Amino acid sequence: MKAKNLDDSNGMRVQEWETVTGVLDSGITQAPDTGGPNRYTTWLTTINGDETPHVTPVGAAWVDGVFWFQTGDTTQKAKNIARDPRSVMSVSAHDFDLVVEGVAEKVDDAAAVARVAAVWAEGGWPCAVDESGIGLTAPFNAPAVGPAPWRVYRITPRSAVSVSTVEPGGTTRWTFTEA
Repeated sequence: MKAKNLDDSNGMRVQEWETVTGVLDSGITQAPDTGGPNRYTTWLTTINGDETPHVTPVGAAWVDGVFWFQTGDTTQKAKNIARDPRSVMSVSAHDFDLVVEGVAEKVDDAAAVARVAAVWAEGGWPCAVDESGIGLTAPFNAPAVGPAPWRVYRITPRSAVSVSTVEPGGTTRWTFTEA
């Protein structure tokens, strides 16, 4: 991993990736007055067929060092990912705003789907793995994702930029190298 201070002209520090992931690992709540920013916090950007950005709020979870989200196969984001998997997840936390670039992958590993479904259920969305072992069902979801079953996707970070929202401030870009 390489870290670069994008605000070094002002003498700002390089942020520690472990500090950012520590916040993500603890969970970022959207419910009012529960310690989170009290607003929708995660936004997914994919690339439309005409190469314009498609930005939409999603109920993403950070689990095991990657972002996870779910959607129906007929949604614009699912169609975009099938055509071009390059994606960006943006998240706002109390201490920073973070943009993570990576490739969105549809998850066919039943154990991984079950793990992230349990995280979402613990967080208040009562989802469950369907009979196929790789789809999700729940009593409710955002209307725009279509009917169940919903498929799970993950975005593994290739690069990230964090803008600190607390003193002493700073903006850092990380580039992750593959082993």
